[in-house]
Parts: sequence; C-alpha cells; structure tokens
Amino acid sequence: MGELGLGLDLIIVLAVAIAGGMLARRLRLPIILGFLVGGIAVGPYGFGLVHDLETIHTLATIGVILLLFTLGLEFSLSELKRMGKVAILGGIAQILLTAAVGLALGKLLGWEMLEAIFFGFLIALSSTMIVLKTLMERGELDSGHGRVMIGILLVQDLSLVPLMIILPAMGGAGGELWLPLGIATLKAVLFIAVMLVLGMWGLPWLLGRVAGGGSRELFLLTVVALCLVAALGAYFFGLSAAVGAFIAGLLIGQSAFARQAFADIVPLRDTFGALFFVSLGMLVNPHFVVENLAVVAVVVAVIIVAKFIICSVIPWSFGYSPKTALFVGMGLIQIGEFSFVLAGMGMEAGIISSYLYSLTVTSAIITMLLTPFALSFASFLYRRLSQGERFGRLVARRPDPGGPSRRWELSGHAVICGHGRVGSSLARVLERRNLSYLVIDLDPQVISALHAREIPCIYGDAGNPEILAHAQLDKARVLICTFHDFISVELATRNALRINPRLDIVARVHRDVDAELLKGIGVSEIVRPEFEVGLEITRHTLHRFGVSGPEIRLILSGLREGKVV
Repeated sequence: MGELGLGLDLIIVLAVAIAGGMLARRLRLPIILGFLVGGIAVGPYGFGLVHDLETIHTLATIGVILLLFTLGLEFSLSELKRMGKVAILGGIAQILLTAAVGLALGKLLGWEMLEAIFFGFLIALSSTMIVLKTLMERGELDSGHGRVMIGILLVQDLSLVPLMIILPAMGGAGGELWLPLGIATLKAVLFIAVMLVLGMWGLPWLLGRVAGGGSRELFLLTVVALCLVAALGAYFFGLSAAVGAFIAGLLIGQSAFARQAFADIVPLRDTFGALFFVSLGMLVNPHFVVENLAVVAVVVAVIIVAKFIICSVIPWSFGYSPKTALFVGMGLIQIGEFSFVLAGMGMEAGIISSYLYSLTVTSAIITMLLTPFALSFASFLYRRLSQGERFGRLVARRPDPGGPSRRWELSGHAVICGHGRVGSSLARVLERRNLSYLVIDLDPQVISALHAREIPCIYGDAGNPEILAHAQLDKARVLICTFHDFISVELATRNALRINPRLDIVARVHRDVDAELLKGIGVSEIVRPEFEVGLEITRHTLHRFGVSGPEIRLILSGLREGKVV
C-alpha cells in the first residue's frame, strides 16, 4: 500500500507539473513558474494532495544533482572570456554589492550576523533558467543586453561552487570562523585535485571505452553513474553532493563526449528538475505570506530595487548604453533557483531559521514571477524615453568607448545596424568589394575592434534619432537592421525614415505580425530567417524530386506571396 501511495503521489506531482507548465506556456511565462505554482497548489499548505513529502524531496535532490551536472556540462569558459571585464569583474561586483545590501537589510530587520550574511548571498544569485527562457522567447538571446546578462549569470553560476563550500562551513564556526572555513577549503581542494586527476585520465578512457561499444543505453548509464559517484564522493569529503556533480559535469564538458552526454541526460534532468521545482512550490506557505505581508513586501521591494540599480550601473560603468543598462537591470531582479539549494543547505547547517528559509523561498518565487513583466516594462519604458529629444541627446552625448569621435565622410554607403553574425558577414562581403559602409552597434568591444581597423562606426543605439543623425542617412544607399529584438528594429526603421523618407531599408523580423507592421511603416524589404530556411529546405527537397529550376522558382515565388502553387 505504501508503494501504491508513493506511485499516486508521483502521478499527482507529474500531473500538476504538466498542468502548471501548460498554463505557463499559455500565459507566455517560463515553465518553471508553472511548476512552482503547481507545487503550491498540491503541497501541504495548499490542497494537501501529496503525502509522502520525504520521498518526493529525495527525488528532488536527484534533480538538483542533475541540474548542477548539466550546468557543468554547459558551462562555457569561451563565452565568459568573450564577454571580458563586464562579465568577470562586473559579475563579481554584482555578487558582492548585492550581498552587502542583503546584509544591511538583515541587520535592519534584527537578524543574526550569520543569517544576514547568508541571506545577502542568497539574493545575489539570479535565475539562469528564467532569464535564458525569457530572452529566447523575446528573441533577444544574442542582443547586447542578452550577452551581458548571460556573462554575469555565468559568473554567478561559477560562484555557486565556492559559496556552497564556504557558507555551510560558517554554521559550525561558533566564535571562530577561520578554522572551519580552512578545513572546508582544504577538503574542497583535495576533492577537486582527485577529480582533476580522474578527469584528465580516468573519465576520457572510461567514456571512450563505453562509447566504442556503440550502445547509447550503456553510455547514458555510465554518465548518470559518474554524476552520482561524484556527488557521493563530494558528500564523503564533507561537501555538498551538488558541488561534486557540478565539477564532474565541468570535467566531462571539456571532453569530446560532452555533447552526447548532455543530449542523453537532458530528459532525465528535465523530469527530475520538474520534481525539484514542484517540491519547492510545496514549501511555500500562503499563510506565511498573509501573516508576514509587510515584511515580504519590504524584502521583495528592496531586492528588486537594489538588484535593478546594481545590475544597471555595472554595464553602464563598463561603457554600455542606457538601453543595455536598463534591460540588464530589469532582467536580473529575481532570486535564482540555486538560491533554493543554498537556502536548504543553510537550514540544514543551522545557519538560517525556517522563518528566513520561508521568506527567501517566497521572495524568490515572487521575483521570478515578475521577471517577464519587468522586461516587457523595460521595452515599453525605453520605447517612450528613446523618442524624447532630451533623453536622445543625453544618450548621444555619452562618450564613445571605442575611441575618440570622428566624422566620417561617406556617400552611397550602407548603414549596418548591429555587427553580430549577420552584420559582420555582410560587412566582410562589402569590404571585399570595396563598397562603403558604416556600422552602428551597442557593444563597446565591437566598436573598439572596428576603430582599430579604421572602419566607419558609431557607438550607440540605432533606434535613437540622435545617433542616426550622425550616420549621414541623407546620402546612404541602404540601411540594414540585423537586430534580434523587434523593438530595436521598429525604432531604428521609424526614425531612419523620418530622416530620409526615401531610404531603402532591409529589416530582419521573426513574426508575421511584425513584418506587416514594418511594411506599413515603409520598410522596403523584410527578411524572416525561419521563413527563408523553410524556402531553402523546400528548394532542396523539390530539386531531389527532379522538379525543374523554373518550376521551383515559381513555387517559391508563390510561397513568398502566401500562395501554394
């Protein structure tokens, strides 16, 4: 009967995860939020439908281990290096400054010093999953602010390991802090040394032998076993099991088997990860929120305001535009999912009370729920502000981080808005044929590189009329918008046509409704990447069936006009 009860509880948890996830998708919110809300509904403080909470939490712990393992597999040192100072120095500064705010808030609320310190680091982390999912749905993953957010989040993820080693050690410190910290650090160094030895010689040999057998089932079992063994080994050394899983993932992630390991383990991670987030939702006590409404409101407000200010000032201080600063600040206001892991460790170590744990979980879920709306508000706010003459001049007067301003004398040139993968490819083609062009970009590193090559460029937001005024659009032949986010494309095209109504514009969009809006504005050519991929696949397929070239061109022409020929 006990096994039947556990099976029923698992069915309820998975069913509520599916229902909550579908509801979140319908509302265009990250699925994680649906899992959390579902957990609140079926948990002991909701309808009380799940009874075997201990087993559910044990399975959720496996979810945490798999989450940290795949985080190690995905961790990109090259991406961190590419973002440079704004990610590394800015990320470290963000963690320390936010922790200081949390410490100050804790002392004002009368908490113990260790509790306040722990709380500060809990709120310093943001949610990689929520931010990435929101950026992907908005088409802004490769935008300037998207890259800065990812860089800072990578540093936060990397900081999780020392935090999971140091913070729990503080619980047994008593009056002397350095001794337990030293012991914990020594154990961590010893464990990492053992893992490095195994990772350099043992893991590649073992994975190579298993992969050579050609069985995906055995390869998956080996990867899962390595993840769990590393977690158990870390626990044996007195560290968190999640730390061991992360380090194992990091080591395997540097090998030739990283992609296949990640692809195979993702379904398991997602299944157990859903259990983890539903189990977190079960911990939320609505009565706690009602009884402590004033404290919850103050804490959430301080977290949002403090993280917005800190995360906005950091990219601004590294030379990024007001737009990037605004979006990064709005995008990183939440507490992260790994803060739950740290909070659980803190409660087990006796550092934080159940009251502070409940307060952290409640604040985290509220800030996560607000994140998509915060980014939408950032879009609305920037759209309004950027069209104001005063704000536009303020932004345009910001010193160019790539070097001294220069007046380029151009005529019959192309204006490339955004020097990402698409823009840089176009620039290389134009340069090879000695065709003149000018680049407008928000990334200081891009502008610095272009300055060094003596290529005409302007640092700034192409949607700002004051920036466009320096691009000599009255003499330009064509303007190309390569941005991922539609708000930048719309503002750039509208303002460019105000300066030169006859300007030929090529714009990139992802949705049909956006394409129709730009056509109404007067944009000459609309490029939809997904649609163009579909046409190219259609062309190749018809060619393989022996359809003639003229007929293929006729079919593709009909598809462009919305007709199936």
